Amino acid sequence: MTAHVSDVDGGMFAAVDIGASSGRVILGRVTEDDVHLEVVHRFPNGVLEIDGGLRWDFNALFTEVLTGLAAAATAAAAQGERVASIGIDTWAVDYGLVNAAGDLTAQPFSYRDDRSRTAVEPVHRKLDPARLYGTTGLQFLQFNTIYQLATEPDLDGLQALLIPDLIAFLLTGQRRTEATNASTTGLFDAVAGEWATEFLTALGLRKDLFPPLIQPGETIGTLLPAIAAQVRLPQDTRVVAVGSHDTASAVAAVPAQEEDFAYISSGTWSLVGLELKHPVLTEASREANFTNERGVDGTIRYLRNMGGLWLLSECQRTWAEEGFRPELPALLAAAAALPPGGPQINPDDPYFIAPDNMPERIRGAVRRAGEILPNDPAAITRCIMDSLAAGYARTIRDAERLADRPVDVVHVVGGGSQNQLLCQLTADATGRKVVAGPVEATALGNVLVQARAAGYVAGGLGELRALVVGSSPLQVFVPELSRL
Repeated sequence: MTAHVSDVDGGMFAAVDIGASSGRVILGRVTEDDVHLEVVHRFPNGVLEIDGGLRWDFNALFTEVLTGLAAAATAAAAQGERVASIGIDTWAVDYGLVNAAGDLTAQPFSYRDDRSRTAVEPVHRKLDPARLYGTTGLQFLQFNTIYQLATEPDLDGLQALLIPDLIAFLLTGQRRTEATNASTTGLFDAVAGEWATEFLTALGLRKDLFPPLIQPGETIGTLLPAIAAQVRLPQDTRVVAVGSHDTASAVAAVPAQEEDFAYISSGTWSLVGLELKHPVLTEASREANFTNERGVDGTIRYLRNMGGLWLLSECQRTWAEEGFRPELPALLAAAAALPPGGPQINPDDPYFIAPDNMPERIRGAVRRAGEILPNDPAAITRCIMDSLAAGYARTIRDAERLADRPVDVVHVVGGGSQNQLLCQLTADATGRKVVAGPVEATALGNVLVQARAAGYVAGGLGELRALVVGSSPLQVFVPELSRL
C-alpha cells in the first residue's frame, strides 16, 4: 500500500509532543517516499510539589512550547519553507480549569498525585463500575479524569480543558476537546463517540464542563495575533487536531503491513494492545481491566495501560543521587549477562506510581513475595526488564482472547524500541516476532495527520503507515527457543 503525496504546497508541519518527563517541538517534512523529522527544541517536564499537591508547572511548559514554535519557524525559514500547521499531543487524563475570561485558575494536578484515590468509592456509589465500563469501555485507573473531577471543590463557571486542548486554547483562543483524549476521561461513550452526558449529570457536573468534541484532522483555529507575533509565524497558521493523546498518534504510526498485529507503545508507561474497529465492552473485558480508547480514523485502541520504563528511569535517578551514574547501554548489557529466571514484580502495582527510592521499592516488593533481589543495579534492571516482558506477554494473550483476534507480530514503538534487551525478552516471552521502531512514532503520527489534513497526503491509516515503513529504520527480534 503506497501513500499518495499530492502536488499541494504542504510546507512543513510542527509537532508539539510532550510526555510526562520531557517535551519536544519537532519539524516534519513529508516527501513522496518518507517523512523527515528534525527536533528543533527539547525541554524537561515533571511534577512539582505546588500548593500541597503534585502538579505540572504548566506556565513553564507553555513558555517552552512557544520557544519551540519560534525555533520551528526559524528552522523552516532557513530552508525556504514555512510552517503550514501545528499539531499537539501529550499524555492523557490531566486537565486545567479555565474561567470565563480564559484564565487558568491553578496549575493542573498530575495524575501521580494521590488525591483521586479517595474519590473512587463515592463515584462508584453513584455509578456502578459495570455500568461505567459498559458505556465508556475505560480501564479502571484511580487517576482517571472522572475521579480527579470528583475531588474538585467548586467547578461553577469553570471549564475543563485536557492538557493538549489547553495548549491549543492558549494558541488559538478556541476551546475544543479532541476525541482520542476525551475517550480517556471516563465520561465518553465508546460506541456513540460522544460525551456520556448522563454520567456528567449523575456526578453533578455540567454538560458543558468540557468543550465540544473535535476529530483528528479537523482545524481547531489559527494563531492569536499576539502568539503569532511572539513565535514569528503568520497569523493564519492553523492549529490542527491530531491524535492528541500521544498513544493515539503513536499507534497511527505503527509500521504494520498486516492486520493481525499487537502493539506496545513503550515509554514512561507501556500501552499494550490491539487496533480494533469496535469496542469490547464485555464483563470479561472489564474484569481483565482492558480499555477501549479512540484512535485516529475512528479506530479503537483496545489496550491495557501498564507500568513502563518509569521504573528504570526512577532507579537511575536514585542511583545518581547516590553517586552511581552508569551509562544506560552498559547497565542493560550487565543486566543481559545475568541468567534468566530471576525474581519479578508486578509493574502495574500502584505502589510504583509515585517517585521515591524506586530501587528499594522494587526490592521490597520482591521480599514480600518471598524472594531476594540483590541491591545491585544490574540485578534490579534485569528484574524490571523481565517483569515488563512477562507483563507484555500476559496482556497480549488476554487481548487476543477477549477480542477473539489472534496476532502474528508485535510492534514496539517509542523509546522502548531502542532497548534491545527488552525487545528480545518480549519476543521470548510472547513467542512472536517483534518489530522495533520507530522511536519517534508519536511525532510521526502527529505530522502525518497534519499532512493529510493539508491535502498533502491522501489515504487511510494503511497509506500513512506505508510512509512510516519507508522512512524508519526497523529492527526485528525473533524468539530464542533456549530462553522460552
